[in-house]
Amino acid sequence: MRHTLAIAGRELRSYFVSPVAYAVLTLWAVIAGFFFVAYVGFYAQMQQYPDPQMLERLNLNTQIVVPFVQQLWIVVLLLVPGLTMGLFATEKANGTHELYLTSPISIGSLVLGKFLAVVAMVSLLVALLGAFIGLLFHFGDPAPEIPQTLCTLAALWLVSLSYAAVGTLFSALTRSQLIAYFLTVVVLLVITLVGELAPVASQAAAGSSETVTAIVEAGTSAVRWLSSADHFDQLATGLVSTRALAYFAFVIGAFLIITKTAIESVRWR
Repeated sequence: MRHTLAIAGRELRSYFVSPVAYAVLTLWAVIAGFFFVAYVGFYAQMQQYPDPQMLERLNLNTQIVVPFVQQLWIVVLLLVPGLTMGLFATEKANGTHELYLTSPISIGSLVLGKFLAVVAMVSLLVALLGAFIGLLFHFGDPAPEIPQTLCTLAALWLVSLSYAAVGTLFSALTRSQLIAYFLTVVVLLVITLVGELAPVASQAAAGSSETVTAIVEAGTSAVRWLSSADHFDQLATGLVSTRALAYFAFVIGAFLIITKTAIESVRWR
């Protein structure tokens, strides 16, 4: 564990001695600030409507926090690959990757240490969102909504970690940071949008035999489970389910194990 934390600390420091961390944090803060102001302004306009029933349905979490975080989830899909693309690709490009291949440090500790550095960066991004939302807590009265708000932030944190695990793998598979970035984005788009295929398949199977319908339903259920969008939406709206938590745990664990296996295969060639 000591080696893992040392690797994580070194990797985290490398973010801040280069423009990567500052560029990501600045871009994130600007985009988050823009959407935050936009949703707060929209919420203030809705409160001016004279319909009392509409006013009763208004709450900070539904009208601001959830859509605010959902919008930034798309930004996460593009920013996280920027944090992971150089984890292993940079060392491969510089020819220094042979040092960790021949070192006594286990590959598992190496992969986990680098991943923990990205976890720290992702946690910082989510904390910045928490600072924006904290302004609502200060000026509003959202005490009953705090658990749901924390659940929404946790949903963004978990989906970001799963994306980081995917990016870690592709950084280990290539020496080019750009290739690692674009491959990660493409795969993330696939696992995000794959759930959209389920309704199409269900409609195509309409009117077919019971056997075909059963097979299609089983396939669509599996496709929905693979979609990160469905699990993220569940948690973001405050619906905590073991199905969603198991999904993120599976994605993170599976991609880190595959990354470890891919690096070890290079060591024994």
